Amino acid sequence: MPSAKKSKSKNLTAEEAGVPNDSTAYLKSLENENVVERVRCVIRDAHVFKLPPRPSAGGWRGADWTEEVWQGTVKVTERDDVTMVLLVDQTNGKIFAVCPVKEGAVDRCVDSSRYFVLRIENQNGRHMFIGLAFNERNDAFDFNTSLEDSARERAKANEPVVQLPGLDKDYSMKEGEKITVKIGKLGSGNKEKKKSAAGKKGGFALKPSSKDTARRAG
Repeated sequence: MPSAKKSKSKNLTAEEAGVPNDSTAYLKSLENENVVERVRCVIRDAHVFKLPPRPSAGGWRGADWTEEVWQGTVKVTERDDVTMVLLVDQTNGKIFAVCPVKEGAVDRCVDSSRYFVLRIENQNGRHMFIGLAFNERNDAFDFNTSLEDSARERAKANEPVVQLPGLDKDYSMKEGEKITVKIGKLGSGNKEKKKSAAGKKGGFALKPSSKDTARRAG
């Protein structure tokens, strides 16, 4: 499939394109300084299309998209426990639309790895599907990888913590408990020395190695 072409007409606003816009809710969330936003990827050149009626079988086909309504920057970001795809104007930074990433929110076309379908949604629950196209395969790869990495890390974070057997026991001393230490009889060390000396006389001592370690320079 050829690269996505730039639209000859100027970019439409979300309202003009009939796209549900969730930018108000997103911008409001930025007022909370306690929420850290993580930007996974930024792709400068992307194209948005109105979708024709969905095929009855075989999945979406980018070759059928003819009506381009917007061109700008795509960002994949995370705020709290939500991953979002933001469509942002390149000149003024205004958000065209937001796609909260959840089950069924992002789909791939069957005829090109550079074309995706996004489920745009606003805070009132109104939604629609739009077409997203990249000119370069590397851009499409980065976009898809960032979504996969986000999903994998969230799944890993939600896995239950495995508690190893015995680690939940309390080994601390309770009040009133004492520790008793047994010490051998004094003078036993002399007996051990005598036994050692007797062993040498009896021929049990190891012979010195013929390959001794060389002396080290002082």
